Amino acid sequence: MQTPRPSPSAINKARAQHQQSTKGSWNKGRWMLLLLALVCAAPVIASYLMYYVFKPTGGTTSYGALIEPQRPIPGELLVTDEKGQPMPLTAMRGKWLMVIVNGSDCNEQCATRLYFMRQVRALQSAERERVVDVWLRTDDKPVSDVIKNAYPEPDTRMFVADQKALAQWLPVSDGTQLTDHIFLVDPNGNLMMRFPKNPDPAKIKNDLAKLLKWSRIG
Repeated sequence: MQTPRPSPSAINKARAQHQQSTKGSWNKGRWMLLLLALVCAAPVIASYLMYYVFKPTGGTTSYGALIEPQRPIPGELLVTDEKGQPMPLTAMRGKWLMVIVNGSDCNEQCATRLYFMRQVRALQSAERERVVDVWLRTDDKPVSDVIKNAYPEPDTRMFVADQKALAQWLPVSDGTQLTDHIFLVDPNGNLMMRFPKNPDPAKIKNDLAKLLKWSRIG
Protein backbone atom coordinates (compact mmCIF):
# COMPACT_ATOMS: atom_id res chain seq x y z
CA MET A 1 0.00 0.00 0.00
CA GLN A 2 1.35 3.37 -0.95
CA THR A 3 1.76 5.80 1.93
CA PRO A 4 -0.26 8.94 1.27
CA ARG A 5 1.82 12.06 0.81
CA PRO A 6 1.10 14.88 3.21
CA SER A 7 -0.73 17.81 1.80
CA PRO A 8 1.11 21.11 1.17
CA SER A 9 -0.81 22.71 4.04
CA ALA A 10 0.34 19.99 6.43
CA ILE A 11 3.94 20.43 5.29
CA ASN A 12 3.76 24.17 5.77
CA LYS A 13 2.21 23.72 9.22
CA ALA A 14 4.93 21.29 10.27
CA ARG A 15 7.59 23.60 8.91
CA ALA A 16 6.13 26.55 10.84
CA GLN A 17 6.00 24.50 14.04
CA HIS A 18 9.64 23.47 13.55
CA GLN A 19 10.74 27.05 12.92
CA GLN A 20 8.85 28.26 15.99
CA SER A 21 10.39 25.50 18.11
CA THR A 22 13.88 26.29 16.78
CA LYS A 23 13.37 30.01 17.39
CA GLY A 24 12.18 29.34 20.93
CA SER A 25 15.18 27.14 21.66
CA TRP A 26 17.52 29.78 20.18
CA ASN A 27 15.95 32.56 22.29
CA LYS A 28 16.15 30.42 25.41
CA GLY A 29 19.81 29.62 24.73
CA ARG A 30 20.60 33.27 24.09
CA TRP A 31 19.01 34.33 27.37
CA MET A 32 20.93 31.61 29.21
CA LEU A 33 24.20 32.89 27.72
CA LEU A 34 23.32 36.46 28.68
CA LEU A 35 22.47 35.38 32.22
CA LEU A 36 25.73 33.45 32.49
CA ALA A 37 27.66 36.50 31.26
CA LEU A 38 25.99 38.71 33.86
CA VAL A 39 26.80 36.24 36.64
CA CYS A 40 30.45 36.14 35.55
CA ALA A 41 30.63 39.91 35.27
CA ALA A 42 28.98 40.60 38.62
CA PRO A 43 32.20 40.59 40.68
CA VAL A 44 33.84 42.98 38.21
CA ILE A 45 30.84 45.32 38.26
CA ALA A 46 30.71 45.21 42.08
CA SER A 47 34.42 45.92 42.30
CA TYR A 48 34.07 48.88 39.92
CA LEU A 49 31.20 50.35 41.96
CA MET A 50 33.02 49.90 45.25
CA TYR A 51 36.17 51.35 43.72
CA TYR A 52 34.60 54.53 42.36
CA VAL A 53 31.39 54.94 44.36
CA PHE A 54 32.23 53.30 47.66
CA LYS A 55 30.66 54.66 50.85
CA PRO A 56 32.24 54.27 54.29
CA THR A 57 30.31 52.78 57.21
CA GLY A 58 27.17 54.73 58.03
CA GLY A 59 26.32 55.59 54.44
CA THR A 60 28.21 58.88 54.39
CA THR A 61 30.37 59.87 51.48
CA SER A 62 34.13 59.43 51.47
CA TYR A 63 36.24 61.87 53.46
CA GLY A 64 38.37 62.78 50.46
CA ALA A 65 36.86 64.56 47.48
CA LEU A 66 36.60 62.23 44.47
CA ILE A 67 38.17 63.72 41.35
CA GLU A 68 35.83 63.56 38.37
CA PRO A 69 36.49 63.16 35.55
CA GLN A 70 39.68 61.16 35.98
CA ARG A 71 42.96 63.00 35.60
CA PRO A 72 45.73 60.57 34.58
CA ILE A 73 49.34 61.48 35.27
CA PRO A 74 50.36 63.55 32.23
CA GLY A 75 52.68 61.54 30.03
CA GLU A 76 54.87 64.60 29.53
CA LEU A 77 55.25 65.28 33.28
CA LEU A 78 58.94 64.69 34.01
CA VAL A 79 60.44 64.71 37.50
CA THR A 80 63.98 64.50 38.82
CA ASP A 81 64.63 61.64 41.24
CA GLU A 82 66.79 61.53 44.35
CA LYS A 83 69.89 60.79 42.26
CA GLY A 84 69.34 63.73 39.95
CA GLN A 85 68.06 61.57 37.09
CA PRO A 86 65.02 62.62 35.02
CA MET A 87 62.10 60.22 34.80
CA PRO A 88 58.43 60.38 33.82
CA LEU A 89 56.14 60.39 36.82
CA THR A 90 54.12 57.71 35.02
CA ALA A 91 56.95 55.33 36.00
CA MET A 92 55.36 55.27 39.45
CA ARG A 93 52.23 53.56 38.16
CA GLY A 94 51.54 50.22 39.78
CA LYS A 95 51.34 51.58 43.33
CA TRP A 96 48.89 53.70 45.26
CA LEU A 97 50.50 57.13 45.66
CA MET A 98 49.84 59.63 48.44
CA VAL A 99 51.16 62.90 47.06
CA ILE A 100 52.02 66.31 48.49
CA VAL A 101 53.53 69.38 46.80
CA ASN A 102 55.90 71.73 48.59
CA GLY A 103 59.19 73.55 48.37
CA SER A 104 62.33 71.71 49.49
CA ASP A 105 62.54 73.77 52.69
CA CYS A 106 59.54 71.75 53.99
CA ASN A 107 57.88 74.10 56.46
CA GLU A 108 55.78 72.95 59.41
CA GLN A 109 52.73 72.24 57.26
CA CYS A 110 54.85 70.14 54.88
CA ALA A 111 56.46 68.19 57.73
CA THR A 112 53.02 67.54 59.24
CA ARG A 113 51.63 66.16 55.98
CA LEU A 114 54.70 63.94 55.49
CA TYR A 115 54.15 62.60 59.01
CA PHE A 116 50.45 62.00 58.37
CA MET A 117 51.19 60.12 55.14
CA ARG A 118 53.78 57.95 56.86
CA GLN A 119 51.37 57.08 59.67
CA VAL A 120 48.46 56.40 57.32
CA ARG A 121 50.65 54.09 55.25
CA ALA A 122 52.01 52.27 58.32
CA LEU A 123 48.49 51.67 59.65
CA GLN A 124 47.57 49.71 56.51
CA SER A 125 49.57 46.80 58.02
CA ALA A 126 50.24 44.10 55.42
CA GLU A 127 48.75 46.29 52.69
CA ARG A 128 51.22 49.14 53.25
CA GLU A 129 53.63 47.79 50.61
CA ARG A 130 51.04 48.72 48.01
CA VAL A 131 51.37 52.39 48.97
CA VAL A 132 54.17 54.89 48.32
CA ASP A 133 54.37 58.40 49.76
CA VAL A 134 55.48 60.98 47.19
CA TRP A 135 56.75 64.48 47.88
CA LEU A 136 56.81 66.57 44.71
CA ARG A 137 59.31 69.34 45.41
CA THR A 138 58.87 72.59 43.51
CA ASP A 139 62.59 73.47 43.60
CA ASP A 140 65.93 71.65 43.62
CA LYS A 141 67.26 73.06 46.89
CA PRO A 142 68.79 70.53 49.33
CA VAL A 143 66.46 68.65 51.68
CA SER A 144 67.50 68.65 55.33
CA ASP A 145 69.12 65.50 56.69
CA VAL A 146 66.46 65.34 59.41
CA ILE A 147 63.70 64.98 56.77
CA LYS A 148 65.73 62.55 54.65
CA ASN A 149 66.41 60.29 57.63
CA ALA A 150 62.81 60.40 58.84
CA TYR A 151 61.35 59.56 55.42
CA PRO A 152 63.77 57.24 53.58
CA GLU A 153 63.33 55.47 50.26
CA PRO A 154 61.55 53.45 49.01
CA ASP A 155 58.60 54.18 51.33
CA THR A 156 58.84 57.90 50.57
CA ARG A 157 60.01 59.32 47.25
CA MET A 158 61.19 62.92 46.89
CA PHE A 159 61.03 64.20 43.31
CA VAL A 160 61.63 67.64 41.86
CA ALA A 161 58.82 68.72 39.54
CA ASP A 162 57.71 71.85 37.69
CA GLN A 163 55.13 73.69 39.77
CA LYS A 164 53.17 74.97 36.76
CA ALA A 165 52.87 71.45 35.34
CA LEU A 166 51.68 70.18 38.72
CA ALA A 167 49.10 72.96 38.98
CA GLN A 168 47.64 71.91 35.62
CA TRP A 169 47.26 68.33 36.81
CA LEU A 170 46.31 68.67 40.50
CA PRO A 171 43.09 70.63 41.18
CA VAL A 172 42.63 72.55 44.42
CA SER A 173 39.44 73.47 46.27
CA ASP A 174 38.17 77.02 46.72
CA GLY A 175 40.28 79.11 49.05
CA THR A 176 43.21 76.67 49.08
CA GLN A 177 46.46 76.23 47.22
CA LEU A 178 48.44 73.30 45.88
CA THR A 179 50.56 72.98 49.02
CA ASP A 180 47.50 72.56 51.27
CA HIS A 181 46.40 69.12 50.11
CA ILE A 182 47.28 65.46 50.17
CA PHE A 183 46.31 63.79 46.89
CA LEU A 184 45.70 60.11 46.16
CA VAL A 185 46.65 58.52 42.82
CA ASP A 186 45.53 55.00 41.95
CA PRO A 187 47.84 52.29 40.52
CA ASN A 188 46.60 53.02 37.00
CA GLY A 189 48.05 56.52 37.33
CA ASN A 190 44.71 58.29 37.73
CA LEU A 191 44.34 61.12 40.24
CA MET A 192 41.49 59.81 42.35
CA MET A 193 41.05 61.83 45.52
CA ARG A 194 41.97 65.11 47.20
CA PHE A 195 41.99 65.44 50.98
CA PRO A 196 41.13 68.75 52.66
CA LYS A 197 43.46 71.29 54.20
CA ASN A 198 44.42 70.39 57.79
CA PRO A 199 43.21 66.82 57.26
CA ASP A 200 42.19 64.19 59.80
CA PRO A 201 44.69 61.33 59.28
CA ALA A 202 42.31 58.78 60.80
CA LYS A 203 39.74 59.56 58.10
CA ILE A 204 42.39 59.38 55.38
CA LYS A 205 43.37 55.96 56.75
CA ASN A 206 39.75 54.77 56.56
CA ASP A 207 39.34 55.91 52.94
CA LEU A 208 42.58 54.28 51.88
CA ALA A 209 41.83 51.05 53.78
CA LYS A 210 38.52 50.68 51.94
CA LEU A 211 40.16 51.27 48.57
CA LEU A 212 42.88 48.72 49.28
CA LYS A 213 40.24 46.23 50.41
CA TRP A 214 37.92 46.57 47.43
CA SER A 215 40.51 47.00 44.70
CA ARG A 216 43.19 44.38 44.09
CA ILE A 217 45.12 46.48 41.59
CA GLY A 218 48.46 47.78 42.76
